[in-house]
Formats: sequence, structure tokens, C-alpha cells
Amino acid sequence: QVQLVESGGGLVQAGGSLRLSCAASGRTYSNYVMAWFRQAPGKERTFVAMIYWDDGRSTYADSVKGRFTISRDMIKNTVFLQMNSLKSEDTAVYYCAWAAGRIPTMGGDNVDYWGQGTQVTVSS
Repeated sequence: QVQLVESGGGLVQAGGSLRLSCAASGRTYSNYVMAWFRQAPGKERTFVAMIYWDDGRSTYADSVKGRFTISRDMIKNTVFLQMNSLKSEDTAVYYCAWAAGRIPTMGGDNVDYWGQGTQVTVSS
């Protein structure tokens, strides 16, 4: 069992920045990934960014490339999402995800554990 606790959401003006954190605890694993997804009102949950825990490789959705950065602190078992140049269309509930053995799909299949979600609201 893995527990994920997110923090860092809030209200920010367009063009501003926020940093999300997700602390993982519980059973230890190797060869897993952590990711961020988001779900806007009335829309399906979609992939934002992912990091391979062992080597730090990362991938991003096209919509956030160049603006968001995913990183990890291996000692604290925490993943971060630095969000810069925020736009109103980034408004959503952001979910931390953990998956072992299989890469999460764009829609969130193959995710083993989810965080509770944190609201990000970008005002224009």
C-alpha cells in the first residue's frame, strides 16, 4: 500500500506560478513512476507530467511543455510540479499518481494509487 498526500494548490493570477508537492509513504518499491494528472470541471482526467523514479527521466503533455517541470526528492519520497506561466485553462484539480510495472496511460489507466487531489485555480 502506498499513500500519497498532495499540497500546494491555490488561487493564482494568469502568468503566475505555483508549486505542487506529493509525498509518498508506505511500502517501498523499485522501478515505478510518479505522475501528475488533472481534471477540469466537466472534463475527463488527463495526463500532465510523469517522472521515472529510478533515473529521473520525465515526460510532459504538449499543453504544459516549457511551462511545467516535474522533479523528485528521493530522500523525502516527494514529487513536485513547478507550474509557471499559468493560464486560465490550467484550472483543474491536480492529482498525484503512482504506478509500478506499467506506464500510466493518458487517461490514467494503470495507476495503482491516487492522491486526494488539490485545486488549482488560475484567474484571468
